[in-house]
Amino acid sequence: MNVIIIGAGIMGTTFATLAKELAPGLDVTILERLQGPGEGNSWVFNNAGTGHEANCELNYTPVDEEVIAVEKALKIHAQFNIAKQFWAYLVKRGAISDPKTFINRTKHCTIVAESAIDELRLRFREMSAHHFFEQMRFSEDSEEIKSWIPYLMEGRSPTEKMAATVIETGTDVNFGSLTQQMAKYAVQDLGVKIEYGTHVKRVHRSPSGSWLVETMRNGAESQYRADVLFVGAGGGAFPILKKSHLPFAKRFTGFPVGGRFLQAPVTEEQADRYRAKTYGKAAVGAPPMSVPHLDLRVADGQHYLLFGPFASFKPVLEKGRGLIDYLRAMRLHDIPGLLNVALEHFPLVKYLVSETFKGEKSMFEELEHFAPGMSKIFDWKPIEAGQRVQIIKDGDLQMGTEILVSSDKTYGTLLGASPGASVSPEVMLRALEQLLPAIFTKDEAREKLREIFPEDNLETLATDPDRYREIRDAVNQRLGIA
Repeated sequence: MNVIIIGAGIMGTTFATLAKELAPGLDVTILERLQGPGEGNSWVFNNAGTGHEANCELNYTPVDEEVIAVEKALKIHAQFNIAKQFWAYLVKRGAISDPKTFINRTKHCTIVAESAIDELRLRFREMSAHHFFEQMRFSEDSEEIKSWIPYLMEGRSPTEKMAATVIETGTDVNFGSLTQQMAKYAVQDLGVKIEYGTHVKRVHRSPSGSWLVETMRNGAESQYRADVLFVGAGGGAFPILKKSHLPFAKRFTGFPVGGRFLQAPVTEEQADRYRAKTYGKAAVGAPPMSVPHLDLRVADGQHYLLFGPFASFKPVLEKGRGLIDYLRAMRLHDIPGLLNVALEHFPLVKYLVSETFKGEKSMFEELEHFAPGMSKIFDWKPIEAGQRVQIIKDGDLQMGTEILVSSDKTYGTLLGASPGASVSPEVMLRALEQLLPAIFTKDEAREKLREIFPEDNLETLATDPDRYREIRDAVNQRLGIA
């Protein structure tokens, strides 16, 4: 069977690697617009790289009338545990020689001002009662909080009331490095083919029922045939879906959101003092994507601090592509959905427009508010992050991700942005189960599946504490983050 994958980011490369591990006889080819794997949104500074475990992000545990919902946090944490199983397998196979090249242990903290202390205390009480978050600690003592995240506390008045939680076993993940190493392994050891510099212009059905993928490379047109087509091209998945003429394509429209960060290089000594990712609480009326956070990142052995995000509204599907590409991807039936979002989510649109014109002075003021004094300690500079494209489904704005598969199981795609890369192995495993179900009926594939994922059942991880701890400790040891 011939499988074509569009996009050599973390999603497409993970899909290809899993497919060939479970079914070595598949003919798998990845078509990538850029010149290398993981150079789009998967690149280290194009994403927040939190290693989402729902440890510290308040928007994953919404509160409604003093009742906190933790279901989304539990699902994301379980998905990340499955992701770590896959990455530990790659280390075991030698695909990744040193796990520190992509994953490093980092505290995950949440800090709030006096007005949100009760909410954080409620969150701590509910989450720490579950074995996923049993290592979480809560404090209102400024000295104890300072011992966790000194740079955020040293410039504050000792009388300022704050509260924080910490989980010592969080991670920072460099998805660009992970994707590059996985792609090399997929090509050299598994026989995956990757065609770089290949722009997909159009996909359509052939008379025989297979998919024809029309591309442009170095000014020359070429065509690929696929029995199964998977599109993992980030925002670029939307125009390809529109050109597929599948019945459900009209239900979806892309809502692009850009982002910026303040970045500062730090020394090893400074990194050791902080070594955390600290999330705050979004301002009243601001959307969840505006949650401020100060992250320690690791890229090519160098440590950086990243503060943001500062959103922007850019009608661009992918970083490096222009307005014309976005307009070409639009259809008349997309306009009502966009207008509905503009009306129903006017505060979000207003926020994005205001953020787009925010200058450096305002960015540094926000940093000072979040971490007083830090703007003077480090050499900060603004950087452009990746472009995320949220889903508009049936006229409503969605903040998650969605796997779409055609009724005949020949076309699949992933739309949306969050939590994205952090849960890519679990999401791509589910995509494979839907697109290539016959693989999972074979004894060899089931045996390999158990080797890669000792436990891939989200419900089991969530309800069996001993099994979860067994898996967690084993993969953390393999990944060097125990």
